[in-house]
Amino acid sequence: MLQIGQTAPDFSAETTQGTVHFHDWVGDGWCVLFSHPKDFTPVCTTELGSLARLKPEFDRRGCKVIGLSVDPVERHGLWARDIAETQGAEPDFPMIGDTDLAVSKLYGMLPFGAGDTSEGRTAADNATVRTVFVIGPDKTVKLAMAYPMSTGRNFAEILRALDSLQLTALHKVATPADWQVGEDVIIPASVSDDEAAKLYPAGFRTLKPYLRTVASPRPAGD
Repeated sequence: MLQIGQTAPDFSAETTQGTVHFHDWVGDGWCVLFSHPKDFTPVCTTELGSLARLKPEFDRRGCKVIGLSVDPVERHGLWARDIAETQGAEPDFPMIGDTDLAVSKLYGMLPFGAGDTSEGRTAADNATVRTVFVIGPDKTVKLAMAYPMSTGRNFAEILRALDSLQLTALHKVATPADWQVGEDVIIPASVSDDEAAKLYPAGFRTLKPYLRTVASPRPAGD
């Protein structure tokens, strides 16, 4: 699987919303690319519904969402109806049809020896195609997560992580465990006390020489 800091490979693919040239489609914003082992699978059905409901929050943060399954685009469209019926929200983001497994291999979700067609493959064959990548405006991977088939993803957590990534991309801070927008943040060890005093003239709190906190540069509701 791709590692944090690597360039997210570019590709062209057919989706439920037409042909996508990935880097051009991402543009100068953020992107969440998430994948599924197969259409019409139970856990993934709930995940797509969850993300469909949360998509306005990703939009508000300038983050596009794109899904991937190795099944054909036509099946994605049929699956979307089931998702709308059972989850109360229909996906309105593109879903890649990766029938030749090209994108799955490109992103390290399947080995190159996995063949070149989705035909005849089961969800178990594609179990490793359950990942989430957050990709920044510079087209590098900022976050990578892989889930087992039995555990549904928490897209509210991915949204929380996106808030942290966007904040720390603009400011010399880090975020602590369980951080939420508006809460205090951490001053990284790479920032000296003198530099921190200039960056944060209102002051900061030193718990230990290596652990300093400061009010968030982005207040809640901003």
